[in-house]
Amino acid sequence: MKLDAIDLRILEAIQRDGRITKLALAEKVGLSPTPCWLRLRKLEKAGIITGYHAKLSLRRLAPVASVMVEVTLTNHRQADFERFERAIASTPEIVACWAVGGGVDYILKITTVNIDAYQRLIDNLLDRDLGIERYFTYIVTKTVKEEIVLPVADLLSGELPDDE
Repeated sequence: MKLDAIDLRILEAIQRDGRITKLALAEKVGLSPTPCWLRLRKLEKAGIITGYHAKLSLRRLAPVASVMVEVTLTNHRQADFERFERAIASTPEIVACWAVGGGVDYILKITTVNIDAYQRLIDNLLDRDLGIERYFTYIVTKTVKEEIVLPVADLLSGELPDDE
């Protein structure tokens, strides 16, 4: 799907405010409400917009430990990757998982109530014989940046943002 400048403005606006009204969105991107709504629906149907979510401040709800984990599997057959990935997908505390190239196979982002709960989760994964050869744990001590707004226009232009 080819995107134009208005599509990019729509994507930027809804990333920043998923609850924006159709009228406010239309005004923000410079369209009348009906054509704006039609473009929004087209972006949703194309799978470019996959959902609308609220960003929560977990630390205001309860104590939380965030942990990044590098995982290397013992074997690298397709069945080994699939078994591991099924287990990860069914574990709610694992909030993100990336298959990566380089010296490790996966990077996980895990959120638990504390480090003891994290260790129990890891012990459970190891007991399930998922083919984990080794793992390295990195405790997040401070979130410096966690952006949910993607720089869509910059990514599509292939250029780096200007330094100011």
